[in-house]
Amino acid sequence: MTRITKNAVILAAALAVGGCSWISDNLFPSFGGDDPAAPPDAQPVARPATARAPSAGKVLRQPTAAPAVPAVAAAQPPPMGTSTFTPPAVTPGSPTGTTVGTKVVQMRGELGQLQGGINQHNQELQQLRAQTISHAQGYHGTVAAINSRLQVGTTPGNPVLTSQWNAAQTQLDALSRDIALLNSLANRVASDSATTSYLLETTRATYGLSGAVDEDHSQLAILEDEVNRTVVLVDRLLNELAEDINRQSGYVGRERKNLTTLSVAVKNGELMGASLANRAFAAAPFSASARSRPGGSAAVTSGGRRPLVVIRFDRPNVEYEQALYTAVSRALERRPQAGFDLVAVAPGQGSAAQVARGANAARRSAENVLRSLTSMGLPANRVSLSAGTSGQAQTAEVHIYVR
Repeated sequence: MTRITKNAVILAAALAVGGCSWISDNLFPSFGGDDPAAPPDAQPVARPATARAPSAGKVLRQPTAAPAVPAVAAAQPPPMGTSTFTPPAVTPGSPTGTTVGTKVVQMRGELGQLQGGINQHNQELQQLRAQTISHAQGYHGTVAAINSRLQVGTTPGNPVLTSQWNAAQTQLDALSRDIALLNSLANRVASDSATTSYLLETTRATYGLSGAVDEDHSQLAILEDEVNRTVVLVDRLLNELAEDINRQSGYVGRERKNLTTLSVAVKNGELMGASLANRAFAAAPFSASARSRPGGSAAVTSGGRRPLVVIRFDRPNVEYEQALYTAVSRALERRPQAGFDLVAVAPGQGSAAQVARGANAARRSAENVLRSLTSMGLPANRVSLSAGTSGQAQTAEVHIYVR
């Protein structure tokens, strides 16, 4: 092998090794500390990045570089339909004096009444669309004001932000009422659809009646065409109403989850992001084996896994929610179908009474972490809860693993 060939092989091997390291460090970064069985000095301890000044004591075992606060993308409401639904005017006819002619005049009047109702429905739809857009713009303006204040940092439970959050909740309720009005309108339009179908069948059946003159059939043909166009118009109106209702319903459901997470951010005075549910719902439902088992007890069996997050409750009021949200959010970005195992780890040293007290404290802490995750929007069936002891734990800890 020539010198040039050898150098090329060595360079390719070096690039391959470097590429593996880059993939490992950048695509799948570590968010947690050591396994409970690992030596205590195997992983550095870093504080989570928050908007307020850090307090004393160890809060969370994280990677050396603290995670940045996630940016909140400005969500936009789904577009409403833009079509108008104005039926054509009914063509007037002249009486022929026959029984069929009388029937044609009667059906022409019924079609005119039906089209008058469709015009009213169209006006109501356009008003509801304008109202829904106005409510959505007001809601997003309020949420944007809250997020911009949280972005620069503020006090926990700021009353101004709390008032704005309540206003956003009211505006979202108004959007829900708009959807209810759209549903009511869709029901009335569906009734009109049944009426137009019946009128079309009656018009076609009239051709078979005896005693008609040629003028009767000419007027019947015009009437049939106009009823057909009305049927198509009502079907289009129903379809567009259904699309508007489905889009707006899904949008309001997602925003309710986002508001729940936003309330946690207002309580802590620091920006988080969108609800974890809106990230997790990209995956299929989890199996029943992944359901939460509150109060369960199990040995700490990490199976060689490194925890995503380790929270040490070595002082009162540990501020862990921002760093917990960041870690879980990033995990869901990489694996939308991921579930999480919460393990309450109690110190294994001391007397039996001390171990029992430590186990109770660890369980309470794990339940608080579970409540925090659900308030951030993570579905409860994505989380399992268990407990155990560790000879290396000095205080109550909660370990979160990805599965």
